[in-house]
Amino acid sequence: MKSARGMSGEDGELEGRDTVLARLARTYDRALGRFFERRVQTKADVPDLVQEVFLRLSRMDDPSAIEKPEHFLFVTAANVLRDRARRDMAQRRAAGDESLMPEIEGSDFPPDRVLEGKQAAELLAAALRELPERTRDIFVLRVLEGMKMVDVARAFSISTRAAEKHQAKALAHVTRALGDWRHH
Repeated sequence: MKSARGMSGEDGELEGRDTVLARLARTYDRALGRFFERRVQTKADVPDLVQEVFLRLSRMDDPSAIEKPEHFLFVTAANVLRDRARRDMAQRRAAGDESLMPEIEGSDFPPDRVLEGKQAAELLAAALRELPERTRDIFVLRVLEGMKMVDVARAFSISTRAAEKHQAKALAHVTRALGDWRHH
């Protein structure tokens, strides 16, 4: 006897898929929310960003095949932020707003310092885009996310030493890029 939804064939596969998606959402929803809260100015955007991560996950043929779901979800979250930043930049350009100066109400920082910080952040992002994907992801998880190196290595199924080599390569590249900028 079949359940209302079905126990075999395509319906059974969908049920298993839905269960996997629901479990991942329950497990990582709050952590992804905290991830986005630390990175966006408008906190009201956080639920939409978290939803976008799970939407991308739901488009996968078999989300249960993900070996390292935590790694996958946080790399996807970083990609969601990157895509959002690109869309925002394109919209500002289309609107003719080339201003690099953000609105900062009540800030004690002089505008030139704010601009300098924004330029440094843009250079850092550009330098990271130049790196191989794995090296960049290891750097982001270790330095920007504060994960322990042993956890980063485990997420990539590599040795801690190999993860440290990727980290050193990324750090040297970023240091060179920012060092060149400081001396201009």
